[in-house]
Amino acid sequence: MHFKRNFVKKIWDLPDHKATSEDVFLNRRQIVKGLGMGGLAISAAKLGLPTEAHASEGDPSASLYPVTRNEKYTLGEGRTLTPERINTTYNNFYEFGSHKQIHAAAQALKIRPWEIAIDGEVEKPMTIGIDDLLNKMPLEERLYRFRCVEAWSMTVPWSGFEMSELIKLAQPNANAKYVRFETFQDESIAPGQKQFWYPWPYVEAITIEEAMNEMTFMVTGAYGKPVPKQMGAPLRLALPWKYGFKSIKSIKKITFTNERPVSFWEELAAKEYGFWANVNPEVAHPRWSQATERDLETGERIPSVIYNGYGEQVADLYKDLQDQPLFM
Repeated sequence: MHFKRNFVKKIWDLPDHKATSEDVFLNRRQIVKGLGMGGLAISAAKLGLPTEAHASEGDPSASLYPVTRNEKYTLGEGRTLTPERINTTYNNFYEFGSHKQIHAAAQALKIRPWEIAIDGEVEKPMTIGIDDLLNKMPLEERLYRFRCVEAWSMTVPWSGFEMSELIKLAQPNANAKYVRFETFQDESIAPGQKQFWYPWPYVEAITIEEAMNEMTFMVTGAYGKPVPKQMGAPLRLALPWKYGFKSIKSIKKITFTNERPVSFWEELAAKEYGFWANVNPEVAHPRWSQATERDLETGERIPSVIYNGYGEQVADLYKDLQDQPLFM
């Protein structure tokens, strides 16, 4: 039984006037530092601020980072890396809340033990622990742009491995046309999963051709450390030419299938969030323009670019799909 259309909150983004501004954030850090004098210390975590421990606490993979940067992947002219303090405190992760300041709540996510099931149309179905998977994969760092469907953007130094390496491990057969990703399900730590009108667990999917593309990246780290929980630890997807909701977090299951899956937001509002969701400034969201995006660091609005600027790498994936609604 589904109640989604009567109960779904239709606003993705937190209004700007409710978001913690950079100057307020920095002032709060100074307050924390000051209170630490004279034995009056209050931890940043208790105030909901990010700490170094948030990125690697309880993560045995911390010794693997930083990894070597692949210089082939750059941010492009005019873009610089978004500071870590911004990217770790402004996050969508509906399992922990429908606002952007979920970084403190997300620390409840238990990332060890963590196993990923790989099944479906594969020669080698398996369940593998995240640390065993890391030991099998060639880790590298890539600088990627990130474009949210809410018309804001950031840049990130992701660490991880090309998804084609995981495909080699799984050995999908000729029937595998799509790859379905599923995240964790545990409402005891994720209060958002108690909201029954959402179709938990979070599901996303791409075609096998998209999965094999060089840009499709399995993320295990960021900023030279294990990826923080609020950013999708211990394993997430990065699809930089698509809107951010396609880049599923905290992956627990990967299924190769011959039927196109229905993803989380597609099931909730198919007229607004489609299967392909490639960035295109010429195709508006039904409720807002996609022509520009707000840079998280500067607050400036900058022009958006088709495929988020990665057309050279991915446009050929869609050359025979003109009849598909590729951009929303």
